[in-house]
Amino acid sequence: MQQEISDNETTAASPLHRSRSAERVLELLETVVTNGELSLTAAAAHTVMPASTALRHLRVLTDRGYLVKDGSGAYSVGPAFVRTALASMQSGPYARLRAAAQPELERLVETTEESAYLAVRDGDAAVYIATVEGQRAIRHVGWVGRSVPIEGTAVGDALLAGALAPGSLPQPIFNTGAIEPDVTAVCAPVHGNSGAIAALSVLGPADRLAGTRLQTAADAVIEAAAATSAALSSTPATQPRG
Repeated sequence: MQQEISDNETTAASPLHRSRSAERVLELLETVVTNGELSLTAAAAHTVMPASTALRHLRVLTDRGYLVKDGSGAYSVGPAFVRTALASMQSGPYARLRAAAQPELERLVETTEESAYLAVRDGDAAVYIATVEGQRAIRHVGWVGRSVPIEGTAVGDALLAGALAPGSLPQPIFNTGAIEPDVTAVCAPVHGNSGAIAALSVLGPADRLAGTRLQTAADAVIEAAAATSAALSSTPATQPRG
């Protein structure tokens, strides 16, 4: 028994073990944040780890305030995570990006009456970090903080766009039903020096975003993406607004 304890202590102290533990803690945090609320069983299943291991790491996250546990045993985002997320949005590159995109999001809504979003890439996913809701009673809402796959989505294609040729404008990208049935997305990339750094989108019901309304949305998204890119580079947009 003494030898077993000693071996466990050695393992626990190893850099590899600490690295794996940190990876699992972050995996659990990301899983709960993405899903909004999860029980221990569900969190363990999503992350494919033993329930006892998941419980140990979830306790660390709740003790530090990154997650909270309610009376039914479900875990959700805690105040420490909210504080960290807000701080990241108020300083650094995301703050500058959001500030540049905000007036364009508002113009998109004025022009299209549909909800407008700003997204950035996170590995194989796109994460929505800002929105202005549409003006219609029935409108698309609720994607800020949500991750969607890069592959097979309009926002993903926009985020994978390469560098623009000098003097050219971004191209609109369309998709219907990739994430939600009967929802159409019209997207365009926001460019940095070497390629897309973000994407602007208009999302709305497919039966409403069609025909001339779809073309209006595409034109507006192109202008908004170009203006945001110009604001970030402190240069005038390629073409003035008509």
